[in-house]
Amino acid sequence: LSNVSIRVGDGSRGWPEHAPFDKILVSVAAGRAPPALLEQLKPGGRLVMPVGPEQGQLLTVIDKDSAGQLKTRKIIPVRFSRLETV
Repeated sequence: LSNVSIRVGDGSRGWPEHAPFDKILVSVAAGRAPPALLEQLKPGGRLVMPVGPEQGQLLTVIDKDSAGQLKTRKIIPVRFSRLETV
């Protein structure tokens, strides 16, 4: 795929030098979506990640509308490893 980039690093900080992003997929859980990721999401963009405590989370979809407002939907219960920050 020529239009996909993958980065390994501190996921809570995002990838500001390549922002804004149409889509962000986070494969580790956090108590809330990291603010840096929400800031780096393009208007009309979508972030998908598990959100909640270590014992279990909800797969969460956060859409940013054209005005920059966020709409959050909780989809299904999941259990992922926790996001570790550096």
